[in-house]
Amino acid sequence: MSMNKPLGVAVIGAGYWGPNLIRNFGGSALWDLLWVCDLDEARATRVVGRHSATRITTSISDVLDDPAVDAVAIATPAATHVGVGLECLRAGRHVLIEKPLASSSADAEKLVQEAESRGLSLMCDHTYCYTPAVRRIRELVSSGALGEIQYVDSVRVNLGLVQRDIDVMWDLAPHDLSILDFVLPEHRRPLAVAAHGADPIGAGRACVGYMVLPLGGNAIAHVHVNWLSPTKIRTMIIGGSERMLVWDDLNPSQRLSIFDKGVEIGDGLSGEERRTAQISYRSGDMVAPALPEYEALGAVVTEFADSIHERRPALTDGHAGLRVLRWLEAGSKSLLSSGISVPVF
Repeated sequence: MSMNKPLGVAVIGAGYWGPNLIRNFGGSALWDLLWVCDLDEARATRVVGRHSATRITTSISDVLDDPAVDAVAIATPAATHVGVGLECLRAGRHVLIEKPLASSSADAEKLVQEAESRGLSLMCDHTYCYTPAVRRIRELVSSGALGEIQYVDSVRVNLGLVQRDIDVMWDLAPHDLSILDFVLPEHRRPLAVAAHGADPIGAGRACVGYMVLPLGGNAIAHVHVNWLSPTKIRTMIIGGSERMLVWDDLNPSQRLSIFDKGVEIGDGLSGEERRTAQISYRSGDMVAPALPEYEALGAVVTEFADSIHERRPALTDGHAGLRVLRWLEAGSKSLLSSGISVPVF
């Protein structure tokens, strides 16, 4: 593959998320959108447009028989991800899969192992991780600007849409968990999950959920998700030993706020001395950094191309998708066991 030649790509699935992938692959100079595959040929034709050079098919075989196809993006129901993904990987294609990577961690492991055994790029479309705000948060954490991470508090609530097949944690929490995985250093990732939920409307599944995730280094993360809130809230607070950060995704004029605030206990003290030492509070300036404007999914397709050309794992590779599934599964086990803490390995 030449760095100067666009990569050939096919999108499988033209339903809910597929049109967004089709639009971004079609608009990228790094990609040549060759095929769109969907069981509903008329729907795929409507999405692509009748005058497009992109070919339409209802058969994955047509896509994989075309040697010009270097990569495949999968936007089909989660239960089909492992089957379609393995078929594409075994045909020697790089694969991008919309979240979740699979419907279980066991299936996700199969995809990860298949991709690694063939030297192919497997990427999970954790779109939030490619927003300007989350990428800046990752930079701030990795540079040490916030100091040692002490806690993360995330809220993702709104009124509806109550899902028929999954609970609120599987519906909304993947966004927050993927962001935790993306921004936190490896030694601060979740070690266990304790989950509590409630179904006050009798939907047959949790509509309100709380996940507590102990982090490495005696830190902690909390994720609150809710289908029954009268207001829509999308916030995350990250507390560090040097600075604290607030991300408000619904405030376009000030999505990020960095506070020079903190709690300090006498330096050089330990044990009982620290417990009895006087606590002081630091309160400095607040900074709202300017953020660039671009579509996150455009950054996703760019990262996918870069990972292929540079022969490296994508920022949200298969392992990232696998970790998120393991945390969700641990949360489900905890929910069924009255909120006990379930370790994650």
